[in-house]
Amino acid sequence: MADPKGFLTTGREVATSRPVEERVKDWNEVYVPGSLLPIISKQAGRCMDCGIPFCHNGCPLGNLIPEWNDYAYREDWTAASERLHATNNFPEFTGRLCPAPCESACVLAINQPAVTIKNVEVSIIDKAWDSGDVTPQPPERLSGKTVAVIGSGPAGLAAAQQLTRAGHTVVVYERADRIGGLLRYGIPEFKMEKSHINRRIEQMRAEGTKFRTETEIGRDITASTLRKRYDSVVIAAGATVSRDLPVPGRDLKGIHFAMEYLPLSNKVQEGDLTVSPISAEGKHVVVIGGGDTGADCVGTAHRQGAASVTQLEIMPQPGAERAAHQPWPTFPMLYKVTSAHEEGGERLYSVSTTHFEGDEDGNVQSLHLIEVEFKDGKLEQKAGTERVIPAQLVTLAMGFTGTDQQNGLVEQFGLELDERGNIARDAQYATNVPGVYVAGDAGRGQSLIVWAIAEGRSAAAGVDRHLTGASDLPAPIRPTDRALMA
Repeated sequence: MADPKGFLTTGREVATSRPVEERVKDWNEVYVPGSLLPIISKQAGRCMDCGIPFCHNGCPLGNLIPEWNDYAYREDWTAASERLHATNNFPEFTGRLCPAPCESACVLAINQPAVTIKNVEVSIIDKAWDSGDVTPQPPERLSGKTVAVIGSGPAGLAAAQQLTRAGHTVVVYERADRIGGLLRYGIPEFKMEKSHINRRIEQMRAEGTKFRTETEIGRDITASTLRKRYDSVVIAAGATVSRDLPVPGRDLKGIHFAMEYLPLSNKVQEGDLTVSPISAEGKHVVVIGGGDTGADCVGTAHRQGAASVTQLEIMPQPGAERAAHQPWPTFPMLYKVTSAHEEGGERLYSVSTTHFEGDEDGNVQSLHLIEVEFKDGKLEQKAGTERVIPAQLVTLAMGFTGTDQQNGLVEQFGLELDERGNIARDAQYATNVPGVYVAGDAGRGQSLIVWAIAEGRSAAAGVDRHLTGASDLPAPIRPTDRALMA
């Protein structure tokens, strides 16, 4: 155990954010660089080393949290990094982007603020990179088997790294011009600078993984061609079909899916564009959708110089404390103030968009909304609550409905879908097509980065077993496992 009295003597302290007026002028990560290391050892010492560490249940990767908390408390950063990487290929991603269900399941959180597990995690991995503890791990021998991975998001990268280290020859196909999937073009730079992706890709290249960008399976290469070239295929194409809002005025100019808006600002940061073709500068911006993607749109609009930013959510505002029907250790729905919300803007809950209005040139100018409430399990509009708000740029961030079927991938492979429209798979992550596996959102549906990495690792074990007859690769979750929620 780290500090036997740590949870009694040390209060929770999190990373320090840069001042709002400073950070909205750039695209760097919002936290003060190096602010965690002076405090993180004591924070790790708050871990109680519980007899039954429920943080393991909260985390689908099964991260060995009490173990690397102990090493971090003792400042044995090399051992902490080894324990961290034992279950997680990319802790620098999850340490920045995961909403930390492990903290919701922390035993200390029953009656005190949880251990800052996420901050400890990112401190360990950042220290590991700085110290040279993260090195390529190429296989000792090659199996002679080949695997194609479709998609380079967290699930695809995790599967590829695991299979490469097992000795298989792995090629990752990505339809965008750079590797990373939504990590690259869906996550703004201020949440995760892309240098973190770049150095992982270089590590994977040094291990033997090959990458092919600007190649879309189903269009540029047919499924049948891919199956002839490779002994096995892992589909990790994500759930990229955005949920639409079919109301009058939807076809006006200036209304975009979040995944049309966000990638362009990342393209600017990559140096591909001077300015984004879809910019919030000087405009009244409305973001429809109250989740993390919506918050990303809010933060992006602030940095582009929006005149105002309003975020709409159809559900009621969550409470600041756990609701009675969401007891510990489940993941509660709480009111969150992200770094983007700290930077300004208005948040409206229990509202629904009825229609848009535009000018004579077909540009959106306003949004009509109405308050809603749930009665007997049904959503009803509240008469007399209509209002109009200015809207010259609208982003739709209402989630995703499934994997892309327009490029022919699903049809060409002959894949079966489940009742939710996701690619069906068995307990080994295998589809109905022999040798073809699916991992991540393409099979699970829209989920969290930590689940994607866990699925990539688990699917890799299934592929390895298919190719060699047995596998020592870890499989932390089953396809049927779900988050610990009430």
